[in-house]
Amino acid sequence: MSDLHSFLALLEREGQLAQVRIEVDPELEITEIATRVVKEQGPALLFERVRGSDFPLAINILGSARRIELALGRHPQQVGRELSRLMEAAMPPRPKRLLDEWRTVGRVLASPPKRVRRAACQAIEEPPDLSRLPIMKCWPKDAGRFITCGMVLTHDPETDTRNLGIYRMQVVGPDQVLMHWQIQKGGGFHYWKAEQQDKALAVAVVIGGGPILYLASVAPLPEGIDEMAFAGFLGGARVPLALGRTKVTAVPAEAEIVLEGIVPPDERLPEGPFGDHFGHYSHPKPCPVLWVQAMTRRPNAIYLSAVVGKPPQEDRYIGEAVQEMLLPMIRLIHPELRDLWAYYEAGFHSLAAASVFERFGKEGMKTALGLLGTGQMALTKCLILVGAEVDARDAGAVLGAIRDHFDPAEDFLLLPGVPFDTLDFTSFTLNLGSKMVLDATPNGTAPASRPRPLDEAQIRALHPRIRRARFLENALLAVQVEGTGREVVETLVQATPLAAVKLIAAVSPDVDLADRESLLWGIFSRFDPARDVVFTSTELRGAWPVSRGRLGIDATFKSGYPEPLMMDPQIVRRVSARWQRYWTA
Repeated sequence: MSDLHSFLALLEREGQLAQVRIEVDPELEITEIATRVVKEQGPALLFERVRGSDFPLAINILGSARRIELALGRHPQQVGRELSRLMEAAMPPRPKRLLDEWRTVGRVLASPPKRVRRAACQAIEEPPDLSRLPIMKCWPKDAGRFITCGMVLTHDPETDTRNLGIYRMQVVGPDQVLMHWQIQKGGGFHYWKAEQQDKALAVAVVIGGGPILYLASVAPLPEGIDEMAFAGFLGGARVPLALGRTKVTAVPAEAEIVLEGIVPPDERLPEGPFGDHFGHYSHPKPCPVLWVQAMTRRPNAIYLSAVVGKPPQEDRYIGEAVQEMLLPMIRLIHPELRDLWAYYEAGFHSLAAASVFERFGKEGMKTALGLLGTGQMALTKCLILVGAEVDARDAGAVLGAIRDHFDPAEDFLLLPGVPFDTLDFTSFTLNLGSKMVLDATPNGTAPASRPRPLDEAQIRALHPRIRRARFLENALLAVQVEGTGREVVETLVQATPLAAVKLIAAVSPDVDLADRESLLWGIFSRFDPARDVVFTSTELRGAWPVSRGRLGIDATFKSGYPEPLMMDPQIVRRVSARWQRYWTA
């Protein structure tokens, strides 16, 4: 589907779209509705009447595996297979193989964008006034409203290489937004170069393009690869571009709304706090300012939005699809890699598992170091290595591999003082923290004996502040504790009854031990390895710390952490009272 209108029409025909005709508030109410619908694996939503705006709002358009397939015209794994076969045929070039892959080759030939003179997104040009758009405020303590699905188009000041990415944009005036360019983002690199040259960076913000362009803008492609061309490959048709009104860059012709402007050098304003995909409010920080100079749109423009918050959200399905599509490109560099999976429950960057076929001792660690230095994977906090026979996408299977094969004396790697996800607050230092690798690949020895789980009463007896406990795969003991967890974890890793347990994690009372999503979120969103991991014993051999026994994680909420996201109870009650009216009015 080349534009948002046609995709929404397709979703309606497929029974994948619900239209809400009563008036809704973009401040908090839409968030509460959309969050409930995502949890219920419900349809895309089109809000026809949004308070304070003449524009309808679409949300959750890619919030299911089925809608991802409708957008791509095939399963994301098929895209991955196409890329894999194409790379095999092209390196070295094999004419017969290329002919066999003529459909995929055709997609490559269709990938470069094309220039057009007339653009649907330029039918109406108006003075910039962002207050007219139904821009959402997602969470009660957000600093204001922000654009959640704006595809930001920039060019490298030196090479003119194009980048299209999605970044948070807080609205601070009718013609001003703040650009939250996180670490390791293409648009941020372009602005850094422009600022070094004391130049303003030209920016176009595209709101409401086709779903394939949306997917391409999210994809963590290697630096310098054009997301517009990738969208052309995915859709099998060249993306039409028209010269923008400011005459600086070309913009997607079939977008709904386009904002064009400049980001001056050395200008910052305070941005945030805002709720983010780790399920907490991010800390405020200074961000560059985009001055909007031109605003164009379709006559019947639809504003595209998303909720950014505690998993699960719509980005679960987008992130999983992108992983399926791009895995073959990673395997090209790491042929020993069987699978790689980042877990949406932990905000993707906090937890990933890689299954590896080891051809020599510790090849998995070599793979881990390579992955942790590549693109967005460089922001991964915890990487777990498992054997080729283990399903890296199954958290239970991964824990089973840790139970059978992980020995901290040989299989634990800590990397302190390395780049950290901008939104990860656990190190208390912006963009800087630590990572850890757990090697649970088979090492030629028989699996360790499985511990006999203690019952909950026996575990609570080990420390008075333990409220609840749960064993997972006889590998991980998760305990819910009152207050800080460091003392509890230090006690448990020394406890003789737990001698055969490999991992122990303490979480706060707001984490539901019985729910896998909540538990993975509660553990991996709230610890920094260098600060919060302890072992039964650790000794220093030269410069090598050797750890033994249980690995304990203090994943409790700590003083200085930003608050977890909670909806205003009045909004919860309002949405509950109006729930049936949304779908029947």
